[in-house]
Amino acid sequence: MLLSLVSAFVIAAQTPPQDAGVMSTAPGVEAVETERFREAVAYANPMPRGAPEADYPLVAWCEALVNGHVALGETLSTADDLDRDIIRLGRLEAADFRAALDAAEPRQSAASRSAAAAAAAEAAAKWTPLAGTDETVRSQAFGLFFGLPGRCEHAARRIRGNITTPPATPADVGLE
Repeated sequence: MLLSLVSAFVIAAQTPPQDAGVMSTAPGVEAVETERFREAVAYANPMPRGAPEADYPLVAWCEALVNGHVALGETLSTADDLDRDIIRLGRLEAADFRAALDAAEPRQSAASRSAAAAAAAEAAAKWTPLAGTDETVRSQAFGLFFGLPGRCEHAARRIRGNITTPPATPADVGLE
């Protein structure tokens, strides 16, 4: 995780290629080249141990991790405004992953759907040991969740949009 975080900071400090084209100022719209740059970075970073490599199971894994984090936060009687905002944002993120999974499900093979279910179960199980622990331990675990790999959001976008071409590589976007 630490290596991934350090890599993200190093790469984020680099600027996208100058020929990224016209940048849109519309909210939520990103120039194609900038999106490709970010996707290349996300797919180049190593994944946590046990995370699926294929996009559809990965999004299911990501959704389960976020839902587990939200559920843990909802058990806290000492949640402050920041905790409540993190829970709210987590619900939005999980809903986005769920929408991507639902959109892509009809295009998935039985093997892909099975891999997604297994990945989600494995990710959800990571939160199970915390269920019966003291609130202080749950609060610390809630605060220490470092988030998801950047690949999750790109994988969700790719499965939602039925993008089947390989993701951009660092070399494709001028990073190597």
